[in-house]
Amino acid sequence: MRNCFCLSIIFLWIIFLVPNNGHAQAPGIKPYVTYTSGPGYFPLSVNGKSAPLCASGSEYPGVIRAIKSLQGDITSVTKTSPIVLTGTTGNSKEIVLIGTIGRNPAIDRLISKKKLDVSSIAGKWEAHITRVVKKPMPGVEQALVIAGSDKRGTIYGIYDLSAQIGVSPWYWWADVPVKKQKTLYVIPGRYTDGEPAVKYRGIFINDEAPAFSGWTKEKFGGVNHLVYEKVFELILRLKGNYLWPAMWGNAFNDDDKLNPVLADEYGIVMGTSHHEPMDRAQQEWKRYGKGQWNYDTNGATLRDFWKKGIENMGSKETIVTVGMRGDGDTPMTEGSNIALLEKIVKDQRDIIADVTGKDPAKTPQMWALYKEVQAYYDKGMRVPDDVTLLLCDDNWGNIRKLPRLGEHPRAGGYGIYYHFDYVGGPRNYKWLNTNPISKTWEQMHLAYEYDARQVWVVNVGDLKPMEFPISFFLDYAWSPEKWPAARLNEYTRLWAAQQFGPQHAAEIADILTLYTKYNGRRKPELLDQNTYSMINYHEFENVVDDYNKLKTKALQLYEKIPPEYRDAYYQLVMHPVEACANLNELYYNVAKNKLYAVQGRAATNETAAKVNELFKKDAEISNHYNKGIASGKWDHMMDQTHIGYTYWQQPPVDKMPDVTTINLPAAPQMGVAVEGSEAWWPLEQSEAILPGFYPAQGGHYIDVFNRGGGSFNFTAETSSPYVTIQPKTGSVSTEQRIWVNVDWSKAPAGVHSVPVTITANGKKVTIEVSINKIFPLNSMGFSENNGYVSMEAAHYTKAINNADVKWQLIPEYGRTLSGIMPSPVTAKSKAPGGNSPRLEYEVNLIDTGMVSVAAYIAPTIDFTNSTGLRYAISFDDELPQVVNINGDKSEAAWNRDVSENIKKMVSKHHIDKPGKHILKYWMIDPAMVLQKIVINTGGEKPSYLGPPESYFHPRTAGK
Repeated sequence: MRNCFCLSIIFLWIIFLVPNNGHAQAPGIKPYVTYTSGPGYFPLSVNGKSAPLCASGSEYPGVIRAIKSLQGDITSVTKTSPIVLTGTTGNSKEIVLIGTIGRNPAIDRLISKKKLDVSSIAGKWEAHITRVVKKPMPGVEQALVIAGSDKRGTIYGIYDLSAQIGVSPWYWWADVPVKKQKTLYVIPGRYTDGEPAVKYRGIFINDEAPAFSGWTKEKFGGVNHLVYEKVFELILRLKGNYLWPAMWGNAFNDDDKLNPVLADEYGIVMGTSHHEPMDRAQQEWKRYGKGQWNYDTNGATLRDFWKKGIENMGSKETIVTVGMRGDGDTPMTEGSNIALLEKIVKDQRDIIADVTGKDPAKTPQMWALYKEVQAYYDKGMRVPDDVTLLLCDDNWGNIRKLPRLGEHPRAGGYGIYYHFDYVGGPRNYKWLNTNPISKTWEQMHLAYEYDARQVWVVNVGDLKPMEFPISFFLDYAWSPEKWPAARLNEYTRLWAAQQFGPQHAAEIADILTLYTKYNGRRKPELLDQNTYSMINYHEFENVVDDYNKLKTKALQLYEKIPPEYRDAYYQLVMHPVEACANLNELYYNVAKNKLYAVQGRAATNETAAKVNELFKKDAEISNHYNKGIASGKWDHMMDQTHIGYTYWQQPPVDKMPDVTTINLPAAPQMGVAVEGSEAWWPLEQSEAILPGFYPAQGGHYIDVFNRGGGSFNFTAETSSPYVTIQPKTGSVSTEQRIWVNVDWSKAPAGVHSVPVTITANGKKVTIEVSINKIFPLNSMGFSENNGYVSMEAAHYTKAINNADVKWQLIPEYGRTLSGIMPSPVTAKSKAPGGNSPRLEYEVNLIDTGMVSVAAYIAPTIDFTNSTGLRYAISFDDELPQVVNINGDKSEAAWNRDVSENIKKMVSKHHIDKPGKHILKYWMIDPAMVLQKIVINTGGEKPSYLGPPESYFHPRTAGK
């Protein structure tokens, strides 16, 4: 027992006191490489000598390729190159023995002699084991053995060691540097990460013009095997195995005959996209097809065309897409019917059987229920049980359909086609990463729990700049159980550490999390000057301020990190922050320009000039990415247009938004505007009123501005001893913002109106200030202010669980703070009421009467294809009102929901007494994520994100 304790202490000392400074082991993987020796440690590279890498002459060529990659990785880390031996172990006392069970006689002998236990991986899919074996064979003292259950299992074991010594999977694709080490030791132990939870895990390079296509043309001469070899290696280093190749003007199997050969050799399972059946690209039909893409009228020609695809496929590992859409990824003709589509699939399978000489069930096949194809399935179309049903999202990250719980399992199982990029309505989104991993987790967790586990493939656009979500998607597909919602922030930190080391990993993780949250609120392509409110809740300026603060933090960190990391940092961290901060500020200044022009502000022309400056800055940022980093390695990767959309399709070039310039009178003229209004005084005849003041809710502003040339002096004053004004005097040439606040320690209880007077050039404007000291600061729960109560979902007073359902937090989910959902997502529906699961929010309301309650819920689709997903809402003991979030099935509703990345569901309630109430949010159906609740008592103003959270005093435990 004492020896075990000592070994544990030694192990902890290794992990915590001798850090793995290579820092590239995959998130969640236990480190087993260190840089100092210890008892029984295997010397991978010591004293200028690296252990030879030994393989069998009968090993898979793909494994040999991975071994040569490992050779290069060890050389990059240590500047000492190991030799690669095949069919022999040489004369070294220490060797690295790598092979696939049944393909490597030396490993098979170790197994038969019980020196290597592979019982946990034998016969498994893509599994491997890594361990140090003492005296494995005559003349060898130690062997580091990497044994795989199959070809890819061995390859994953090899690349796992590469990551452990400090080589990021993104070393080439994001220029992540390799940290140099003089020595590498492997700690004794048994290392494996089991089988993947999802069998086929891959990416789809799509929508690749102008960025990916322009880059490949310049750097590789086109989308050919030279670039695909880089893609294959990346997928394998990320423990993926599946690829849909680029297809905009490209045909993987036809453009370069080495493409499919090398894919199979590397170990990549190939497929074609959801609308390209029988392993033939759409472009191949354009090149070789004759007649119409219409099976009813041109069936014989299409069968010949498809047969050639299966002949070309041969024995290469492929998932064959079956079925048929219209030419160019469009719906079939109106007259298409289920019987015809079922015949198409039958005829395709007959071709597969005829060409391969095998039962078609022996060839993996997939039918994608994409867009209108799902309707065919819902109306009764069926395909043989061995065909994988590839279920799809709505192109905006919301899964449309999942298997029914408890239904008979299919031999081919179910898969998911997901999107990080899309071309189509309501708007293309192709430019930057807008995919928070919390959203990806929520939807793919749903898919996994509903047993869609055969294929996961994600549209990644140009591949760059989707590095971070690609890593998460593939890591999660390998082991969903490893990454519950509570560990998402940890995953981000570990991924940052994998690329940049542990020193700044927490700061980088915060930046990654926040920029994707901000981008996820609304795709950059959908932004314009009208997105956020200019006058209510400081919304637009807060959005811009938050992004600029993030940019400042990212820039400060850029200066701190070692110079060799800056290219990688710019690609993975700095660029999306800088570019989107600039874009949001551009549209903010467009909005200011429009408002200022109407008010005749002297600053109008300054805002127009600022828009022009920021538009030029946008081009400079893209140019720096293309030509300034990594010696121009990524030229064209930021060619994607993103400013000037007028409908769903991208503009041919970026176009600066229209701005207004005005001519000013020579003499100065005072104008006054107040927060919450577009009007200006003294022109406006109605009274100027600031939003009400409430304890702990901050101040409000008055803008004093010039409407002419020159300048004027102003004074701002009030007779109230508890109202503060800053500044009270000044000179205005363009504009001056005055902040009004309340000293609540001096303010009397109740509601009081106080005037603030602005005087300039002999004119006065009086603004009413309403002081509302109704609820004391220690009132439990949320307190109403300015006619609303706004509450983040996570700030509930009480969460009521039961034996079957518990409320789960998804950190950093959604548009503002986080998300809350009932767990598990497979829970049965509940009737609201009694002790049913619910969230309770304690609120203090000022008055009685009708109120509306808006629940801000993620735009989840009714993946059960039933009556819709429901929740219920109630105050106190009233009967819960049931709300169906999928009741409006119109295209207009869907366009709004995905554009705003939220559903705002409203219910009406009567409040019969002022004061304290309990708002109850009841679970009915699972898988809905609540982000925010807003009670509108009559004063809520228009905004995009909803009112900021109201002041709340949390109830302490037991009270």
